[in-house]
Amino acid sequence: MIEKVESLKNTSSTTLGISKELCDDDGRPQRTGTVWTTSSHIITAVIGSGVLSLAWSIAQLGWIAGPIIMIFFSLVTLYTSYFLAKCYRAGDPITGKRSYTYMEAIGNILGGKNVYFCGIIQYANLYGTTIGYTIGASLSMMAITKIHCIYSSEGKDPCIIYGNRYLMGFGIIQLGFSQLPDFHNISWLSILAAVMSFTYSIIGLILGIIKMAENGTVMGTIAGAKGELPIDKVWGIFLALGNIAFAYSYSFILIEIQDTIKSPFELKTMMFATRISIATTTTFYVLCGCIGYGAFGNSAPGNLLTAFDNPIWLIDIANLALVIHLVGAYQVYSQPLFAFVEEHASKKWPSLETEHKVEIPFLPSFKLNKLRLVWRSFFVVVTTFISMLVPFFNDIMGVIGALGFWPLTVYFPVEMYIKQMKIRKWSEKWIGLQCLSMFCLLVTLAALVGSVVGVLLDLSKFKAFSSQL
Repeated sequence: MIEKVESLKNTSSTTLGISKELCDDDGRPQRTGTVWTTSSHIITAVIGSGVLSLAWSIAQLGWIAGPIIMIFFSLVTLYTSYFLAKCYRAGDPITGKRSYTYMEAIGNILGGKNVYFCGIIQYANLYGTTIGYTIGASLSMMAITKIHCIYSSEGKDPCIIYGNRYLMGFGIIQLGFSQLPDFHNISWLSILAAVMSFTYSIIGLILGIIKMAENGTVMGTIAGAKGELPIDKVWGIFLALGNIAFAYSYSFILIEIQDTIKSPFELKTMMFATRISIATTTTFYVLCGCIGYGAFGNSAPGNLLTAFDNPIWLIDIANLALVIHLVGAYQVYSQPLFAFVEEHASKKWPSLETEHKVEIPFLPSFKLNKLRLVWRSFFVVVTTFISMLVPFFNDIMGVIGALGFWPLTVYFPVEMYIKQMKIRKWSEKWIGLQCLSMFCLLVTLAALVGSVVGVLLDLSKFKAFSSQL
């Protein structure tokens, strides 16, 4: 049974008949986010499949530079996240106008062409991340199949596993989850995904420690892996920077996360949750990266979990946890993009907001929106198709991280903070912030060059739709 109902999106509290006591200062239903739901969103966004490439990244950088660079990226992310959190409201941090998206914050504070530049980078980054997560999830599913194949054949079968069906399988899962209306409806999914991220990270740590014990030594070198040519070493370092940058990327959804927090504690809650989340993720990153490098040395793989083949049950749990985590992380990154397109489409064609209540026997009723059904399904299908076309996990992560790190994590938060706090030009603080921004730009350019070179090298030796493990 299908019953036509009107969409509640962007509707005022008066229209909905909701008491003012149950609404926030902007007339929208009261936000209920806490430190823990906010931390879950952040951890789900930050601890993604990027953690699995950190052992490889440290292998390119070596024992000294690797951990130092990881801690540097964490401090930059923490510092600039504070800036961005203070820009959720324009003007007064308690009563100022709210920004519902990163782009809106840019418009409210900086304005001009900054909005368009931010929008292009932010949404391209969000889209690229969903492609990376699709590839990462398929690799874990392939790893489960490969391990069982090798075990059942007692090592006689090389067990080449092709990835297209796994990529399509993950896409089919996302077709369903992508119909969740908005960010406010996925808190439970973020909490589940955060738990899963800890699960596979801890298992990776345990397996790495076991591997080091079997080796009887800590592998790796001060300078890291050597390339066949000196230039290969340079490209490896640059790509490692991109991978580490990607591992800390979440600033471009920070405003959307902050918009879920209960008033009037948005700033205090966001800053506390950020400290908890960045401290937690950095601890896991350094441990996972260093233990993975210590276990495999300069031959550390791009996806740490693919290097283990025993005990099978524990590796299965880790890979399954990773897949579940990426289901949630995909939604955390795609929901802002969904909202952007749907908001603009509904303004132009208001009839698209109409929702239909669907009742199926023995199942809970749910609301179906034609725009949401068609547009989000199209998004998932195209994302899956591109993932099948270019299944380069490490290099894709590096390109995405490099493209988004400086503009979204550093430049815009710094510029908004300067204007919001009215920091005088050429003052010591202004000069310090600009130096930070320029240094991060140089790091980003190096990471982008290395990542693009990696993709070009992969393109020279691959066949489309031939992902395999």
